[in-house]
Amino acid sequence: MASFSSLPVYWRVCLINAALFLLATVILVVSPTSVGPDMSLGELGVLAVGLGAIMVANALLLRSSLVPLDRLVGQMQRMDLQGLGERLPDTRDGSLQPLVTSFNAMSSRLELERARSNAVALAAQEAERHRIARELHDEIGQGLTVVLLGLQRAVADAPPALADELRTVQETARASLHEVREVARRLRPGLLQDLGLVSALSALATDLTTSTGTAVDRRFDARLPPLSEEQELVLYRVAQEALTNAARHAGARHVRLQLGVDPDGVELVVADDGRGLDGSPEGSGLRGMRERALLVGGRLAVRSPGTGGGTEIRLRVPVRAEVPA
Repeated sequence: MASFSSLPVYWRVCLINAALFLLATVILVVSPTSVGPDMSLGELGVLAVGLGAIMVANALLLRSSLVPLDRLVGQMQRMDLQGLGERLPDTRDGSLQPLVTSFNAMSSRLELERARSNAVALAAQEAERHRIARELHDEIGQGLTVVLLGLQRAVADAPPALADELRTVQETARASLHEVREVARRLRPGLLQDLGLVSALSALATDLTTSTGTAVDRRFDARLPPLSEEQELVLYRVAQEALTNAARHAGARHVRLQLGVDPDGVELVVADDGRGLDGSPEGSGLRGMRERALLVGGRLAVRSPGTGGGTEIRLRVPVRAEVPA
């Protein structure tokens, strides 16, 4: 015979209430106290105490059956994109354990599916970036090169007054060609694939100092754990966007770029001495960084450390086993 704790909740509630009403009926039968229209105050008191005892006993007995359900509902309400890895603890309630097991299995499947879909989304984003970079280099870059060659011949054949104007146009075209090549290079991080994450971050810091004059203090931990290609790419893109924001939008003169070991994985920190957030809403750059962090199960925190301005962006990426294809 099945134990009481293994019965469905519906039948357990019915049995608890039936047992309490049966007990109350037995007590009324064997008790010398009579119940009628001419009850005394003492008899009313006894009846009130008995009713209260029944209600308290019923509440205590039902609580042990329904509290696990409330805990499950609360867990499901708190569940979000960052909490798919949470699991309900096992319960001693035999009737609710299958529900807890099913919920944990569903959470595991959702987490696995999210990891797979995130990997696909990240690959699609990078493929689109590579396509745009290739078109910039092959189409626009070559077109500007042809324009520069034509301007060079035109300057050689033009009269002096017109030659000066053509040289100005030539310099503008040359600057545009350089900018197109820089954009294409940023869209396709070849150093990340060839030399690794630390070298690619060092190159980002060098480029920022060369182009804007912003000093970058680099602090890279030599004991970094192995990272997947997706994790390295997200760390690189977040650092790239954060450094760009610090120099171009915050007007920072000094930036700290740090990559170290976190208790659960790795942590990237980009802190600057610029204007800070000043309570302004997040722009598309920060929203893009948050979305990228979610792609690898990471957490992005943005804050202004002190009253003197500045912004600190902190990305924590957990190191997990690679998701099977």
